[in-house]
Amino acid sequence: MSRIGKLPISVPNGVTVAVEANNTVVVKGPKGELTQRINPCIKVEVDKNLITVKRSTDDKEQRALHGLYRALINNMVEGVAHGFRKEMELVGVGYRVSNTGQLLELSLGYTHNIVMQLPNEIKVETKMERNKNPLIILESCDKQLLGQVCAKIRSFRKPEPYKGKGIRFVGEQIRRKSGKTAGK
Repeated sequence: MSRIGKLPISVPNGVTVAVEANNTVVVKGPKGELTQRINPCIKVEVDKNLITVKRSTDDKEQRALHGLYRALINNMVEGVAHGFRKEMELVGVGYRVSNTGQLLELSLGYTHNIVMQLPNEIKVETKMERNKNPLIILESCDKQLLGQVCAKIRSFRKPEPYKGKGIRFVGEQIRRKSGKTAGK
């Protein structure tokens, strides 16, 4: 059996999990509500405080889906209970960030500022302090959506290996290159 798929998921207090008739798992908690459709070959069983994911056969496809759906349901339970948080920093001279509600405005050295409308499920906060890199703090209960938004923001100016400028996650190490060596 799948090592990840056979692990039970413990449900914390304040979180309710329900499996609807059309194989949809609904997870509700203090941070929000998430739903996920499940393939009919995978069975989700909910006891009082435990969720178990089972498969009917040992086909290659079902083995892959077993671990996948267990991980997705675990992320849903974790998200509605505690939430997920990502911090990104802008490294570069003149790079700035600001937000008004769900509208994120980035100044990254292009001729125009980049304006991005964020989904309502994501809470955004920006920090600009003197002598520190500007920060973007994103919080959400949906791990998948949060990762997609972070990847989109990072794609505006990826960290480059020569000077280290760009948008990166806080604590991320960028592998640096030396550049051209001096002439002969």
